[in-house]
Amino acid sequence: MATDDQIVFIVDDDERMREALSELLASHGMRAIAFGSAGDYVSADKPDVPSCLILDVELPDINGLDLQRQIAAGEHPPIVFITGHGDIPSSVRAIKHGAVDFLTKPFSDSDLMAAIDAAIAQDREKRSERADVGVLRQRYLDLTRREREVLPLVVSGLLNKQAAAELGISEVTLEIHRRNVMHKMAAASLADLVRIAERLEIPITHSRRAGGSGA
Repeated sequence: MATDDQIVFIVDDDERMREALSELLASHGMRAIAFGSAGDYVSADKPDVPSCLILDVELPDINGLDLQRQIAAGEHPPIVFITGHGDIPSSVRAIKHGAVDFLTKPFSDSDLMAAIDAAIAQDREKRSERADVGVLRQRYLDLTRREREVLPLVVSGLLNKQAAAELGISEVTLEIHRRNVMHKMAAASLADLVRIAERLEIPITHSRRAGGSGA
């Protein structure tokens, strides 16, 4: 594997464990950056590449599970927990909050590498999804104000005359805006536009005058 397009972060207060993990990863052609505490990891500048975080549960400054909870709201690498004192409640909590795996020391190299590979693959997928949504968001920003009003009405399933009545415009004008929206959002069909709206988390607008006629 290439070393410059992915990285593994290691957070463990045991220097020997950090060195052993770094050597293991190096033997698999993977780059690692190791930290002795959660604080060092959080404050460090990190390369913006697909990655994963090998996180010890027991750290000198904070419990690894608490760190997982604290960074959950932001964009962070998928986590592989390691611990010398594993218990079922901790492992359940870790997995429930998105950890890829929860390994109890001593664990096998193959189990750890499998977890790391899964974590990095997951991060690549998340990054690809964020990039795709970024493109869609830019297309949405390129819509005119009226087109942004038309989009949620269209994806809500309203007929053209109903959506036109909702906006107080003619059905012909509504159809023009609808075509523009489809073109600018690169939507191949109404179903495609609905999926785009869902990915952008655009609220669906329900007509207050579903029985109205076009203006």
